[in-house]
Amino acid sequence: MMRWFMYLVLAALVAGSWMMFSRTGREMADLTKQIDAIEAKGDLDGSAAALKTLHQSKEGERTIEGILLTFLSAGLFGIFFVVYALPFFAQRATHAVFDSGEMVEKDVMHDARSLMAQGDYEGAIEAFKLAAAADPLNRLPWVEIAKIQKTNLGDPAAAIQTIRHALESQEWEINDAAYFLFRLAELYDEVEGNRATAVAIMNQVIEQFPGTRHSANASHKLHEWSVADEAAAAAAEEAEFMARNSQHQAEGNPDQSA
Repeated sequence: MMRWFMYLVLAALVAGSWMMFSRTGREMADLTKQIDAIEAKGDLDGSAAALKTLHQSKEGERTIEGILLTFLSAGLFGIFFVVYALPFFAQRATHAVFDSGEMVEKDVMHDARSLMAQGDYEGAIEAFKLAAAADPLNRLPWVEIAKIQKTNLGDPAAAIQTIRHALESQEWEINDAAYFLFRLAELYDEVEGNRATAVAIMNQVIEQFPGTRHSANASHKLHEWSVADEAAAAAAEEAEFMARNSQHQAEGNPDQSA
């Protein structure tokens, strides 16, 4: 009841401000006509100057009334939008999302994340598997499972098997399949230290998705690894040369080595 009373008061203030704004505008128009009529006759007594001063005063009043009207109207519109329009559109959007099958995200995914936050990683994995079964085209559950296995359980081999299973379990969209392949290559390279397998996977991306940004990213990654490997090989060669040189110097100067 109090809320509706507040709305009525605000609406009344808006209406009152609009009436004052309109009335001042009419008064200014009347003054303009009077000034024009007096000046047309010659303004022998100088009365036009007083009317012009009054007109300027009315103009200031109308500016203030306009600002007040704008402020009150914005407040009324803002309250209406937040209280009525925004919840309406949010509800419509929510129904649209739920109708498209994304209720899995609200229910099962929420439960999985809750279990994960509690430290129940095995329970979270099972919940994410339920989410994957309920929404087979959603890659996120498999990604989360692999992340738990790698980060929380310290089992990168299991994470690799999870990504492989997800990748081979069905036909994925190009973006999803490429994402899985990149994560797989990352696990082999960064966790397993198996650069050869990671390179093979990047080449698979290039062959499987030619002419796409995924192929370009894979080529860039291969170049990055090649440069890094060359730098590491050069550093190792230099270190070996320095070690041999130091050994030769020591053998050639036995007194110094002693």
